[in-house]
Amino acid sequence: MSIAIDIQSLRKRYGRFEALKGVTLQVREGEFFGLLGPNGAGKTTLISTIAGLTRADSGSVSIMGHDVQRDFRAARRALGVVPQEIVFDPFFSVRETLRLTSGYYGLRANDDWIDEILHNLDLTGKADANMRTLSGGMKRRVLVGQALVHRPPVIVLDEPTAGVDVELRQTLWRFIRRLNAEGHTIVLTTHYLEEAQELCTRIAMLKLGSVVALDETRNLVRGMAGGTLVLRLAGAPLPASLAALQVDPPSDDRVALRIRHYDEVEQILAALRVAGCRIEEMELLPTDLEDVFVRIMRDAA
Repeated sequence: MSIAIDIQSLRKRYGRFEALKGVTLQVREGEFFGLLGPNGAGKTTLISTIAGLTRADSGSVSIMGHDVQRDFRAARRALGVVPQEIVFDPFFSVRETLRLTSGYYGLRANDDWIDEILHNLDLTGKADANMRTLSGGMKRRVLVGQALVHRPPVIVLDEPTAGVDVELRQTLWRFIRRLNAEGHTIVLTTHYLEEAQELCTRIAMLKLGSVVALDETRNLVRGMAGGTLVLRLAGAPLPASLAALQVDPPSDDRVALRIRHYDEVEQILAALRVAGCRIEEMELLPTDLEDVFVRIMRDAA
């Protein structure tokens, strides 16, 4: 399979702080790839380097075979980036903004594709509205449209649904999934791990500038056995013998216990009976990507 993004031994330092520590990874063409990590992990620096906005101290990045420094024009044309920050020109309407962005790529007769973008992002009714008048969610839709206006084969989405409503999320993911099905490569960074688990076929996790996990999503989740036993108890508090299993509960009035194997459930129930605990509610939650992420971040050096 061809490589859409090839990152080799990438390093970037800001003074004494090393934001990227020899990052190496490849994103395959047509892949829906997740890039996850806590704040300060190096995701923004990595995306800025991919986009050519930041120059690495060493290493290389290429987009569809084009080096982002030596062959920057071809690399820019192959890439569309939806930034995390909302930036817009207050003097233009939505349609004018997309036409102006088209002009940056030398596209003159692009109105049919612009109309399709407006339709798929539910912006048709706002096409002639000035950018200043739009809500935050609508402005973010325009940012997505700007990233797609030149039909790039590689699309990077940096926290595209941060702080937006459910309707925008559903509209955006429906359109992005369609583009991915048509062959576009998608790279997603998000703190909504349920989105990453549902959408991404492969995931890289960064911590302090280094890749600490890289695998198919299903392999990451399957590699962590067990789940979480959520209980609402009455009659007596959780016995001390089970305290080491406790994790943050879904709500204040319930107890959550981390189990590594399902046969531990019987032992837990026996300990609760001996302690005089009465179970009013019980739910067994399977392992998800959030559990995997928390453990990898905790165990990574």
